[in-house]
Amino acid sequence: MCAGLALYSVINAIVGFFIFVAAMDANGAGTAYVAVGAAVLVLIGLGAGIGLLFIRQSWSKGLGLGLMIGWALWSILSAGLCTGLNPGLYG
Repeated sequence: MCAGLALYSVINAIVGFFIFVAAMDANGAGTAYVAVGAAVLVLIGLGAGIGLLFIRQSWSKGLGLGLMIGWALWSILSAGLCTGLNPGLYG
């Protein structure tokens, strides 16, 4: 489970960095970049996590739960800023 949390944290940092850099460079289209980035992070965190739970191996259950917990933890601790859920990013 810790491996999934660490994996999601690394993915979130990399994807989030590139999305925010692209959104700052875009003239007026930054909201679209942030929305796509939020969708990508949801698919990675929750989609891949649920997919790994269906494999029913001990390693995949832990990794899947870690990915989902990582997405939820980053969403809560950063008030949605790191995962694109904060409404202030779209205004």
